[in-house]
Amino acid sequence: MADIASTQPKGASLNLLKVLGPVHVWALGVGIVLVGEFMGWNYAVGKGGAFGALIAAWVIGLLYTCVAMIDSEVTSTVAAAGGQYAQAKHTIGPLMAFNVGLYLVLAYTMLEAADVQVAGLLVQIGVNRLNPAEPLGIYGPDTDHFWWAFTVFTLVSLAWLNYRGVFMTLTVNFIITAAAFASILILFFGTLFSTALGHADAALLHHDLLTPLPYGWIGVIAALHFGIWYYLGIEGTCQAAEEVRSPGRALPLGTMTGIITLLIAAALTWYIACGLLPWEYVGWDLELAPLYDAAKIINWPTMEIILFIGTLFSAIASANGCINDAARAWFSMGRDRYLPAWFGAVHPRYRTPFRAIIFLIPIAAIFALKVPLAQIITFSILSGLLNYTFMPINIWLFRKYWPVGTIRRGFEHPFHPIPAIVLLVLCITTMFAVYLGYGRQLLAMMAFYWIVSLWFHLFRYKYVRRADQFTMNWPKPQGY
Repeated sequence: MADIASTQPKGASLNLLKVLGPVHVWALGVGIVLVGEFMGWNYAVGKGGAFGALIAAWVIGLLYTCVAMIDSEVTSTVAAAGGQYAQAKHTIGPLMAFNVGLYLVLAYTMLEAADVQVAGLLVQIGVNRLNPAEPLGIYGPDTDHFWWAFTVFTLVSLAWLNYRGVFMTLTVNFIITAAAFASILILFFGTLFSTALGHADAALLHHDLLTPLPYGWIGVIAALHFGIWYYLGIEGTCQAAEEVRSPGRALPLGTMTGIITLLIAAALTWYIACGLLPWEYVGWDLELAPLYDAAKIINWPTMEIILFIGTLFSAIASANGCINDAARAWFSMGRDRYLPAWFGAVHPRYRTPFRAIIFLIPIAAIFALKVPLAQIITFSILSGLLNYTFMPINIWLFRKYWPVGTIRRGFEHPFHPIPAIVLLVLCITTMFAVYLGYGRQLLAMMAFYWIVSLWFHLFRYKYVRRADQFTMNWPKPQGY
């Protein structure tokens, strides 16, 4: 029982600051995800061809629209740090909440690792362009260690920013995310009006470059795996629930405008990359940044610089948001004693979950420096998929226990239960798509979650105070 006796670390009784508005929620959600428009999505082209990747982008866009709608309702009502983890405590119970918390932490930590790896490799590519006489390996962790320094520097700098305060963190994220999104728009309009601007090399050649589905419809299903990368992380807006000034307004507005932004960005990204580059090259396993490469081939130095900065900003913004979200989920689990309560401390000056922030950084660094990008992306996708599969169950139980009208909701998503049914079907289909390409990783992840669930049941559950789990002032659930 020594753990319980020591479960009030210094600062644990402090609360997180309520300083965020809708713009910060948008910056958190879109900032985490926008890097997917600059890299990672293109692996879907390798699975299903250019048209297969486009179909996957819209199908997975529907999946995430359902996620955004469901999250907007539940999170604006359960306004607590931890997002879906906090929801699971109220609707299902401790074991499910523990697993959902881990889904969130691993999804964001792996995404963070992918982001900083891309940032490091991109800087190395930039150095190669400036010093062509001294080429360095640019395609992965097994080629050269030059990029390690910038990767570690990025992680440490962003950890410091998150340590110092959420308002400054997400204000910075808004600025660099807006700049990254603007670079996509500049490339799109620049290529669209290339002839008028005197750059014939920038002409879009969809008719010449695209082919029918090279691998048939099974390729389209396989492409769903990496189609997720266009949107993975938008659900991270839930992690800001305890720090927004008006959850009922800020969370739905920030989340729904975020998914609209990403749907537009996904369409523009596909249109540009697959109109300037052969689809075989776009879908190549070693293709790191297709939009940046598209800007390089049009012989327009200004556009190349803009896309280099945009790609770098998108990776940094995503890693910044991931540190924020992973730390909030880990902090919430520590505060509720699902993990050692030492992690549940709030910094007395900056009012941030500083121990959770610091603890997760080395884990991200190890994966960023040692694991290939496609595998890191897959680990993040798998954890995200497990979280999305929980959401239909969550909203069904939420509506069953507290029907519309019994408690105040910040947002009521329409057409229930159609979004939940669509989300569940698409999650199962995408799980199959992941199994086609990464069956071993899928089975290994499932085994991992079974093992940690057993550990929680046998060794950790005894420290959880069940009476403290229900933090919302709601009436008794219907049926009880």
